[in-house]
Amino acid sequence: MTNKYDVLVSEVGPRDGLQSINTVFSTKGKMQWIKREAEAGVAKIQVGSFVPPKLLPQLADTADVVNQSIQIHGLNVAALVPNLKGAENGMAAGTHQIGVVMSVSEAHNQANVRCSTQQSIDQFAKIIAFRNAHLEYKDIVISGGMATAFGCTISGKVPICDVLRVAEGLLKRGAQRLNVADTVGYADPKQVRNLFTELYRAIGDDIPVSAHFHDTRGLGLANVFAALDAGVREFEACLGGLGGCPYAPGASGNIVTEDLVFMLEAMGLSTGVNLDGLLETREIMERHLNGEPTHGTFAKAGRPKGFVIKPAIF
Repeated sequence: MTNKYDVLVSEVGPRDGLQSINTVFSTKGKMQWIKREAEAGVAKIQVGSFVPPKLLPQLADTADVVNQSIQIHGLNVAALVPNLKGAENGMAAGTHQIGVVMSVSEAHNQANVRCSTQQSIDQFAKIIAFRNAHLEYKDIVISGGMATAFGCTISGKVPICDVLRVAEGLLKRGAQRLNVADTVGYADPKQVRNLFTELYRAIGDDIPVSAHFHDTRGLGLANVFAALDAGVREFEACLGGLGGCPYAPGASGNIVTEDLVFMLEAMGLSTGVNLDGLLETREIMERHLNGEPTHGTFAKAGRPKGFVIKPAIF
Protein backbone atom coordinates (compact mmCIF):
# COMPACT_ATOMS: atom_id res chain seq x y z
CA MET A 1 0.00 0.00 0.00
CA THR A 2 1.32 3.43 -0.89
CA ASN A 3 0.37 6.49 1.08
CA LYS A 4 -0.36 9.70 -0.83
CA TYR A 5 -0.23 11.78 2.35
CA ASP A 6 2.66 12.95 4.49
CA VAL A 7 1.86 10.62 7.39
CA LEU A 8 -0.20 7.43 7.54
CA VAL A 9 -2.38 7.14 10.64
CA SER A 10 -3.32 3.53 11.30
CA GLU A 11 -6.22 2.70 13.62
CA VAL A 12 -5.77 -0.21 16.04
CA GLY A 13 -8.80 0.31 18.28
CA PRO A 14 -10.86 -2.66 17.11
CA ARG A 15 -7.95 -4.85 18.22
CA ASP A 16 -5.74 -3.15 20.81
CA GLY A 17 -8.54 -1.00 22.15
CA LEU A 18 -11.05 -3.78 22.67
CA GLN A 19 -8.74 -6.52 23.94
CA SER A 20 -8.18 -4.75 27.27
CA ILE A 21 -11.72 -3.74 28.23
CA ASN A 22 -14.57 -5.77 29.67
CA THR A 23 -17.14 -4.81 27.05
CA VAL A 24 -17.58 -7.29 24.20
CA PHE A 25 -18.66 -5.48 21.05
CA SER A 26 -21.08 -7.19 18.69
CA THR A 27 -19.76 -7.82 15.19
CA LYS A 28 -22.35 -5.34 13.95
CA GLY A 29 -21.05 -2.71 16.36
CA LYS A 30 -17.45 -3.27 15.26
CA MET A 31 -18.42 -2.93 11.61
CA GLN A 32 -20.29 0.32 12.26
CA TRP A 33 -17.08 1.64 13.81
CA ILE A 34 -14.78 0.36 11.07
CA LYS A 35 -16.96 1.52 8.17
CA ARG A 36 -17.41 5.03 9.52
CA GLU A 37 -13.72 5.45 10.30
CA ALA A 38 -12.79 4.27 6.83
CA GLU A 39 -15.23 6.83 5.42
CA ALA A 40 -13.43 9.46 7.51
CA GLY A 41 -10.24 8.73 5.58
CA VAL A 42 -8.41 6.25 7.80
CA ALA A 43 -6.88 3.99 5.17
CA LYS A 44 -5.56 1.21 7.41
CA ILE A 45 -7.36 -0.41 10.33
CA GLN A 46 -6.22 -3.31 12.49
CA VAL A 47 -9.58 -4.99 12.91
CA GLY A 48 -8.72 -7.82 15.27
CA SER A 49 -6.36 -10.58 16.35
CA PHE A 50 -6.35 -14.28 15.52
CA VAL A 51 -5.92 -15.71 19.01
CA PRO A 52 -7.85 -18.45 20.83
CA PRO A 53 -11.31 -17.06 21.78
CA LYS A 54 -10.92 -18.33 25.34
CA LEU A 55 -7.98 -15.96 25.79
CA LEU A 56 -9.60 -12.87 24.27
CA PRO A 57 -13.36 -13.36 23.84
CA GLN A 58 -13.59 -9.72 22.74
CA LEU A 59 -11.87 -10.74 19.49
CA ALA A 60 -13.54 -14.10 18.89
CA ASP A 61 -15.28 -12.81 15.74
CA THR A 62 -12.11 -11.52 14.05
CA ALA A 63 -12.47 -13.76 10.99
CA ASP A 64 -16.00 -12.48 10.42
CA VAL A 65 -14.88 -8.88 10.92
CA VAL A 66 -12.05 -9.37 8.40
CA ASN A 67 -14.44 -10.95 5.88
CA GLN A 68 -16.70 -7.91 6.05
CA SER A 69 -13.94 -5.31 6.28
CA ILE A 70 -12.17 -6.42 3.10
CA GLN A 71 -15.33 -5.43 1.24
CA ILE A 72 -14.76 -1.77 2.17
CA HIS A 73 -13.27 -0.04 -0.86
CA GLY A 74 -9.77 1.33 -0.33
CA LEU A 75 -9.34 -0.01 3.21
CA ASN A 76 -6.16 -1.88 4.13
CA VAL A 77 -7.35 -4.53 6.57
CA ALA A 78 -4.76 -5.61 9.13
CA ALA A 79 -4.80 -8.16 11.95
CA LEU A 80 -2.39 -9.30 14.62
CA VAL A 81 -1.26 -12.90 15.15
CA PRO A 82 0.98 -14.51 17.79
CA ASN A 83 1.96 -17.68 15.96
CA LEU A 84 1.72 -19.83 12.81
CA LYS A 85 -1.80 -21.07 13.56
CA GLY A 86 -3.04 -17.52 13.95
CA ALA A 87 -1.32 -16.53 10.71
CA GLU A 88 -2.92 -19.43 8.83
CA ASN A 89 -6.35 -18.35 10.08
CA GLY A 90 -5.64 -14.72 9.24
CA MET A 91 -4.60 -15.54 5.68
CA ALA A 92 -7.60 -17.82 5.15
CA ALA A 93 -9.89 -14.96 6.22
CA GLY A 94 -8.42 -12.67 3.57
CA THR A 95 -6.48 -10.25 5.76
CA HIS A 96 -4.39 -7.79 3.73
CA GLN A 97 -1.63 -7.39 6.31
CA ILE A 98 -0.62 -9.87 9.01
CA GLY A 99 1.27 -8.44 11.97
CA VAL A 100 3.28 -11.12 13.75
CA VAL A 101 3.91 -9.81 17.24
CA MET A 102 6.75 -10.73 19.57
CA SER A 103 8.38 -8.96 22.47
CA VAL A 104 11.96 -7.80 22.54
CA SER A 105 11.79 -8.39 26.29
CA GLU A 106 12.24 -12.10 27.00
CA ALA A 107 10.08 -11.94 30.13
CA HIS A 108 7.20 -10.26 28.32
CA ASN A 109 7.41 -12.65 25.38
CA GLN A 110 7.14 -15.60 27.75
CA ALA A 111 4.13 -14.02 29.46
CA ASN A 112 2.47 -13.11 26.17
CA VAL A 113 3.12 -16.07 23.84
CA ARG A 114 4.87 -18.58 26.13
CA CYS A 115 8.13 -18.89 24.24
CA SER A 116 11.46 -17.11 23.91
CA THR A 117 11.97 -14.17 21.57
CA GLN A 118 14.31 -16.26 19.41
CA GLN A 119 11.68 -18.98 19.14
CA SER A 120 9.20 -16.34 17.98
CA ILE A 121 11.68 -15.11 15.36
CA ASP A 122 12.16 -18.68 14.13
CA GLN A 123 8.40 -19.19 13.99
CA PHE A 124 8.16 -15.99 11.94
CA ALA A 125 10.21 -17.76 9.26
CA LYS A 126 7.63 -20.56 9.20
CA ILE A 127 4.86 -18.01 8.67
CA ILE A 128 6.74 -16.51 5.73
CA ALA A 129 7.31 -20.01 4.31
CA PHE A 130 3.61 -20.85 4.67
CA ARG A 131 2.60 -17.65 2.86
CA ASN A 132 5.12 -18.27 0.08
CA ALA A 133 3.94 -21.86 -0.38
CA HIS A 134 0.38 -20.74 -1.16
CA LEU A 135 0.01 -18.66 -4.33
CA GLU A 136 -3.41 -17.43 -3.22
CA TYR A 137 -1.70 -15.61 -0.34
CA LYS A 138 1.17 -14.08 -2.32
CA ASP A 139 -0.13 -10.50 -1.95
CA ILE A 140 -0.52 -10.64 1.84
CA VAL A 141 2.01 -8.41 3.57
CA ILE A 142 3.76 -9.85 6.62
CA SER A 143 4.91 -7.35 9.22
CA GLY A 144 7.29 -8.01 12.09
CA GLY A 145 5.97 -6.50 15.30
CA MET A 146 8.42 -5.71 18.11
CA ALA A 147 6.62 -5.15 21.42
CA THR A 148 8.24 -3.69 24.55
CA ALA A 149 10.91 -2.07 22.39
CA PHE A 150 11.43 0.78 24.86
CA GLY A 151 11.00 -0.98 28.17
CA CYS A 152 9.09 -3.67 30.02
CA THR A 153 7.13 -3.64 33.27
CA ILE A 154 8.43 -7.12 34.02
CA SER A 155 12.15 -6.80 33.30
CA GLY A 156 12.70 -3.04 33.00
CA LYS A 157 15.08 -1.48 30.49
CA VAL A 158 15.33 -2.92 26.97
CA PRO A 159 18.65 -2.08 25.25
CA ILE A 160 18.60 -0.70 21.70
CA CYS A 161 20.98 -3.47 20.64
CA ASP A 162 18.28 -6.02 21.51
CA VAL A 163 15.76 -4.18 19.32
CA LEU A 164 18.21 -4.12 16.42
CA ARG A 165 18.93 -7.83 16.84
CA VAL A 166 15.22 -8.69 16.62
CA ALA A 167 14.66 -6.30 13.70
CA GLU A 168 17.53 -7.78 11.72
CA GLY A 169 16.35 -11.31 12.54
CA LEU A 170 12.86 -10.52 11.23
CA LEU A 171 14.13 -8.89 8.05
CA LYS A 172 16.50 -11.77 7.40
CA ARG A 173 13.54 -14.14 7.59
CA GLY A 174 11.42 -12.13 5.15
CA ALA A 175 9.59 -9.37 7.03
CA GLN A 176 8.29 -6.77 4.57
CA ARG A 177 7.83 -4.10 7.20
CA LEU A 178 8.45 -3.50 10.92
CA ASN A 179 6.37 -2.16 13.76
CA VAL A 180 8.12 -0.77 16.85
CA ALA A 181 5.89 -0.64 19.93
CA ASP A 182 6.17 1.08 23.29
CA THR A 183 3.78 -1.50 24.72
CA VAL A 184 3.83 -0.22 28.29
CA GLY A 185 4.46 3.48 27.81
CA TYR A 186 8.05 3.60 29.04
CA ALA A 187 9.51 5.66 26.19
CA ASP A 188 10.65 9.28 26.31
CA PRO A 189 11.36 11.52 23.29
CA LYS A 190 15.15 11.29 23.55
CA GLN A 191 15.00 7.51 23.73
CA VAL A 192 12.60 7.40 20.79
CA ARG A 193 14.81 9.59 18.62
CA ASN A 194 17.88 7.51 19.49
CA LEU A 195 16.22 4.16 18.82
CA PHE A 196 14.76 5.08 15.44
CA THR A 197 17.97 6.80 14.37
CA GLU A 198 19.89 3.63 15.14
CA LEU A 199 17.23 1.43 13.55
CA TYR A 200 17.28 3.32 10.25
CA ARG A 201 21.06 3.31 10.32
CA ALA A 202 20.99 -0.48 10.66
CA ILE A 203 18.22 -1.38 8.19
CA GLY A 204 18.19 1.57 5.76
CA ASP A 205 15.24 3.62 4.54
CA ASP A 206 13.65 1.09 2.17
CA ILE A 207 11.78 -0.94 4.81
CA PRO A 208 8.51 0.64 5.99
CA VAL A 209 8.54 1.22 9.75
CA SER A 210 5.55 2.12 11.90
CA ALA A 211 5.51 3.25 15.53
CA HIS A 212 3.06 2.39 18.28
CA PHE A 213 3.06 4.51 21.43
CA HIS A 214 1.10 4.41 24.67
CA ASP A 215 0.33 7.46 26.76
CA THR A 216 0.95 5.89 30.15
CA ARG A 217 2.85 8.92 31.50
CA GLY A 218 1.60 11.59 29.13
CA LEU A 219 4.48 11.38 26.63
CA GLY A 220 2.69 9.68 23.75
CA LEU A 221 2.43 12.63 21.35
CA ALA A 222 5.84 13.95 22.39
CA ASN A 223 7.21 10.56 21.36
CA VAL A 224 5.40 10.83 18.03
CA PHE A 225 7.15 14.16 17.45
CA ALA A 226 10.54 12.61 18.20
CA ALA A 227 9.82 9.67 15.90
CA LEU A 228 8.80 12.07 13.12
CA ASP A 229 12.09 13.87 13.59
CA ALA A 230 13.89 10.54 13.15
CA GLY A 231 12.00 9.75 9.93
CA VAL A 232 8.98 7.64 10.93
CA ARG A 233 5.90 8.31 8.79
CA GLU A 234 3.37 5.77 10.03
CA PHE A 235 1.79 5.75 13.48
CA GLU A 236 -0.74 3.51 15.16
CA ALA A 237 -3.35 5.01 17.45
CA CYS A 238 -6.70 4.22 19.00
CA LEU A 239 -9.93 6.17 18.87
CA GLY A 240 -10.69 7.53 22.31
CA GLY A 241 -7.36 6.26 23.65
CA LEU A 242 -8.67 2.82 24.52
CA GLY A 243 -6.35 -0.10 25.03
CA GLY A 244 -3.36 -1.48 26.78
CA CYS A 245 -1.85 -4.91 27.05
CA PRO A 246 -3.52 -7.66 29.10
CA TYR A 247 -0.12 -9.31 29.68
CA ALA A 248 1.77 -6.19 30.77
CA PRO A 249 0.82 -4.88 34.22
CA GLY A 250 0.35 -1.12 34.32
CA ALA A 251 0.05 -0.59 30.56
CA SER A 252 -2.55 2.12 29.97
CA GLY A 253 -4.18 3.33 26.82
CA ASN A 254 -2.88 4.04 23.35
CA ILE A 255 -2.36 7.52 22.00
CA VAL A 256 -5.66 9.02 20.84
CA THR A 257 -6.29 8.84 17.10
CA GLU A 258 -8.13 12.15 16.88
CA ASP A 259 -5.49 13.97 18.96
CA LEU A 260 -2.74 12.49 16.80
CA VAL A 261 -4.44 13.58 13.57
CA PHE A 262 -5.00 17.08 14.94
CA MET A 263 -1.35 17.44 15.99
CA LEU A 264 -0.05 16.25 12.63
CA GLU A 265 -2.40 18.47 10.65
CA ALA A 266 -1.62 21.45 12.90
CA MET A 267 2.05 20.88 12.07
CA GLY A 268 1.23 21.08 8.36
CA LEU A 269 1.50 17.33 7.72
CA SER A 270 -1.35 15.91 5.67
CA THR A 271 -3.03 12.69 6.87
CA GLY A 272 -6.08 12.50 4.62
CA VAL A 273 -8.26 12.01 7.72
CA ASN A 274 -11.38 14.05 8.36
CA LEU A 275 -11.48 15.09 12.01
CA ASP A 276 -15.25 15.60 12.06
CA GLY A 277 -15.62 12.08 10.71
CA LEU A 278 -13.38 10.79 13.48
CA LEU A 279 -15.55 12.45 16.11
CA GLU A 280 -18.64 10.87 14.57
CA THR A 281 -16.88 7.50 14.68
CA ARG A 282 -15.99 8.11 18.31
CA GLU A 283 -19.66 8.63 19.10
CA ILE A 284 -20.51 5.33 17.40
CA MET A 285 -17.80 3.57 19.41
CA GLU A 286 -18.90 5.11 22.71
CA ARG A 287 -22.48 3.93 22.23
CA HIS A 288 -21.20 0.35 22.53
CA LEU A 289 -18.80 0.85 25.44
CA ASN A 290 -21.16 0.38 28.40
CA GLY A 291 -19.54 3.19 30.35
CA GLU A 292 -15.91 2.25 29.67
CA PRO A 293 -13.79 5.44 29.97
CA THR A 294 -12.45 7.20 26.89
CA HIS A 295 -9.73 9.82 26.60
CA GLY A 296 -8.60 12.66 24.40
CA THR A 297 -8.52 16.44 24.33
CA PHE A 298 -9.55 17.31 20.76
CA ALA A 299 -12.97 15.76 21.32
CA LYS A 300 -13.47 18.13 24.26
CA ALA A 301 -11.87 21.32 22.95
CA GLY A 302 -12.58 21.13 19.21
CA ARG A 303 -10.80 23.09 16.49
CA PRO A 304 -8.96 26.29 17.35
CA LYS A 305 -10.08 29.38 15.46
CA GLY A 306 -8.52 29.53 12.00
CA PHE A 307 -7.44 25.89 11.94
CA VAL A 308 -7.27 24.62 8.36
CA ILE A 309 -6.48 21.11 7.12
CA LYS A 310 -3.55 21.01 4.70
CA PRO A 311 -4.61 19.70 1.27
CA ALA A 312 -2.90 16.56 0.02
CA ILE A 313 -0.31 16.94 -2.74
CA PHE A 314 -0.68 14.31 -5.49
